[in-house]
Amino acid sequence: MMNNLMEFLVHWSITALSLWVASFLFHGISFSSKQSILVSALLLGFANAIVRPIVIVLTIPLTLITFGFFLLVINALMILLVSSIVPGFKVSGFWTAFFASIFMAVLSFFVGLFIFQAGDNPVTFPVHDRVYL
Repeated sequence: MMNNLMEFLVHWSITALSLWVASFLFHGISFSSKQSILVSALLLGFANAIVRPIVIVLTIPLTLITFGFFLLVINALMILLVSSIVPGFKVSGFWTAFFASIFMAVLSFFVGLFIFQAGDNPVTFPVHDRVYL
């Protein structure tokens, strides 16, 4: 139980950090407060745990045709979904969300490398979940 809570908190922190850094690098992303970053990170985790798998299943043919690149579009759509829900989180458009999601994936991957040690189970922290959970 405690391991699951700790893992959740680490994923949430990495997502919040990624969102915060992305807001500095991408002018189309802004937060009105620290709380909006934390809420956005939490909702992004929930969106990726609940909504994203459903969208992936529904778009399997498109994902196969594009050799998996459509998953990047799905990531951007999850960011746009959360920005439409959280009042203090603004994203100017699809392309901002698209490139921010790529940046967040890369940043989360490298932060995860430093946080999780070689002995940690990589199955519990797959690369595609590092951004949002």
